[in-house]
Amino acid sequence: MAQTRIICIGCPKGCAVTVTHEGTTIQNIEGFGCENGRTYARNEFTAPVRIFTSTVRVEGGSSALVPVKTAGSVPKNMLMECAKESCRITAEAPVHVGDVIREDFCGTGVALVATGDAS
Repeated sequence: MAQTRIICIGCPKGCAVTVTHEGTTIQNIEGFGCENGRTYARNEFTAPVRIFTSTVRVEGGSSALVPVKTAGSVPKNMLMECAKESCRITAEAPVHVGDVIREDFCGTGVALVATGDAS
């Protein structure tokens, strides 16, 4: 059996959680200080996800770039693809906080939204 060590970010404690596994099958999870830690470690081991943040170009606006983030989590293994795609996007001014820049960003089913303004 193998072990994978994961630092939990489910709460401020930052527990060092150990996942004991055979291949992709989890045998045991230990070291978590709360139920959030167990859940986080299981999810991080089986299907890690992240919120993607970046900027996109703005055409005709008060600033050349506007900050953006995904409205939900995307698979961690897609972050580079998301970064490349965000470089290809240009939004038309005006852009306001919460505006959807791209509905189904990179085929994830998650929207890319503005987190800043560009008038």
